[in-house]
Amino acid sequence: MPGSLTIGHHEAAVVLEHADAKRLATVLEELAYLLEIPGPNRINDAQVGVLCEGRAPDRAELSHWSRALAAELKGRL
Repeated sequence: MPGSLTIGHHEAAVVLEHADAKRLATVLEELAYLLEIPGPNRINDAQVGVLCEGRAPDRAELSHWSRALAAELKGRL
């Protein structure tokens, strides 16, 4: 994992090792699931706020973003 990703503010493309991309896609899918489900295992509103980095928490938008990014990653594997 460490070292498999290179991102710079001058680079147009990001490169991620295949295994890490696959794992990241799984994590993003799980995040979306935990945002969507009801009950005690659901990510709570305070956690959603942290994940939204100070913006107004939007559970549906974050779930949609996570699923879309996971699908894009899986489509490129």
